[in-house]
Amino acid sequence: MSDLPPSPYEAPGFHAEAIAAGRHRAIVGGRWDETGRAQMALLLDHGLRPEHHLLDIGAGSLRLGCKALRYLEPGHYWATDASRALLLAGLAQELDEVPPAQHPPEAQLIGDAAFTFPGVPEVITHAICFAVFPHLTPAHMEVALTNLRRFPALELVAFTVFLAPETEAAAPYRQADGVVTHPGRPPYHRTGAAVEDLCTRLGWRLQRDDRMLPRGQVLFLARRG
Repeated sequence: MSDLPPSPYEAPGFHAEAIAAGRHRAIVGGRWDETGRAQMALLLDHGLRPEHHLLDIGAGSLRLGCKALRYLEPGHYWATDASRALLLAGLAQELDEVPPAQHPPEAQLIGDAAFTFPGVPEVITHAICFAVFPHLTPAHMEVALTNLRRFPALELVAFTVFLAPETEAAAPYRQADGVVTHPGRPPYHRTGAAVEDLCTRLGWRLQRDDRMLPRGQVLFLARRG
């Protein structure tokens, strides 16, 4: 997709080695419960209801899934990740508090590194891509937002990025939570104008939510323009 440096998550064997070492929580960014609660809260604040159908993009080991599954009607949660093994580790180890009847079928946990959403049905009404785009090139975000247009029932796409001011975006930038982001390697930052321009071009109407999120990420909400 790009000549920019790859994310460490794309290194051969990265996920398999971490899962084998019992680090399936750590490699999705840490702050497991705090971040999962933040994800669930923002979805509820923006209208998610039990009858909706949620697509959790870059779901990892089900940090959000272990909470969303208890809320949504059975069969209404779908998850994708570059590593299906990571999704299955979450299924096996992180759903103790989810009633068995609300566990997702394995077929709804989908390996998808290309953001093509294979096998995800058209019934999806809400999608979230949390703490994913900061690790990937801008081209990945464009592909994801383009391919999400194919879901006719989709009401809301929630995603996070790191932002940097226009005047400082060409160099490393220290975020409010201390992490240093970069224009040309992970973790990436973007400008607000660049995010707005991309979404407008792809037919999304964009809204910024200024709540405080882990590591200083910024939440955007995209709806059909």
